[in-house]
Amino acid sequence: MLLKIKNGLEAGISVRALEFSDDEYVDFVKPAQLITEKPVMYVCNVDEGAAVSGNAYVDKVREAVKDEKAEVLVLAVGTEADITELDDYEERQMFLADIGLDEPGSAKLIRSAYKLLNQQTYFTAGVKEVRAWTINVGATAPQAAGVIHTDFEKGFIRAEVIAYDDYVQFGSEAKVKEAGKMRVEGKSYVVKDGDVMHFLFNV
Repeated sequence: MLLKIKNGLEAGISVRALEFSDDEYVDFVKPAQLITEKPVMYVCNVDEGAAVSGNAYVDKVREAVKDEKAEVLVLAVGTEADITELDDYEERQMFLADIGLDEPGSAKLIRSAYKLLNQQTYFTAGVKEVRAWTINVGATAPQAAGVIHTDFEKGFIRAEVIAYDDYVQFGSEAKVKEAGKMRVEGKSYVVKDGDVMHFLFNV
């Protein structure tokens, strides 16, 4: 296994581009914590004219890393900086539309980074603040609560959950409750990306 990795590296092939069985990966590759086995994303900074589909340089990057199972993201950072200086949301959207984009590159970068690291977000909302919390995909409600405080996980009783789309559709927590869309979930609930959650716990 080590020789396979060594030969690949000497041929300029990253470990993440080599093929391993599940057992080989778990027993040998992952414990070695090799740099070129880590997940990677290539971000290409281009001018405004290449913001949508890239350019010849981006094509070369894509060709060079095509076997690495890595994402290549195209951003026009200078243009995005100009857009962020606009005060009005509608103006920013018009600017993006004019250059052929439907959202800022920063949003794509964040979403891609979360996907690469197998992470997602849930929200807590109260009178004083609304906060976003980062958790691993597949985390249960108690594990998600533990990100806020370990006591929340230890004493978890249940979670009141509102799906993100329901919150957007109805516009407020009160309206969601009126529509019967707030759910009560237990310890086995697997948190969904964008869930709005209230935790009940006792320590």
